[in-house]
Amino acid sequence: MIEKTLLIIKPDAVQRGLIGEVISRIEKKGLQIIALRMIQLTGQQIDLLYDVHTNKAFYPLLKSFILSGPLVTIAIQGKNCVKIVRKLAGATNSPEAEPGTIRGDFGIDLTKNIVHSSDKPERAIYELSVLFTSEEYTSYNLINQKWVQ
Repeated sequence: MIEKTLLIIKPDAVQRGLIGEVISRIEKKGLQIIALRMIQLTGQQIDLLYDVHTNKAFYPLLKSFILSGPLVTIAIQGKNCVKIVRKLAGATNSPEAEPGTIRGDFGIDLTKNIVHSSDKPERAIYELSVLFTSEEYTSYNLINQKWVQ
């Protein structure tokens, strides 16, 4: 099933020069980037994006970290892409992430874990709506589309 999902390259990855590495892994997997931009989120956007965590003890630290610098927001499309992107990202707590995953290879801890990715298709739709409008999505065919979908 063709889905859309959100991937955010967090400030730690931006500062460490890992934007290209993360994007390369998405592209090499055969997923299609349909929108992308570098932005500095507002506190309100962060509260909307992480609404399921706002009452948790770790949230102030997470919010402060996300506000600490620019990040890259990416809308991705592909067959089963929510699950695939989650697998590429690895376990949320970087020391527990498998080698070969983005977090396993580059993450430091639970907060400095390089990327955020939507965990379910319905959550992806919500998170994408916080950061992108449907008009921002680009429609195009990949030359390798018949091989990856």
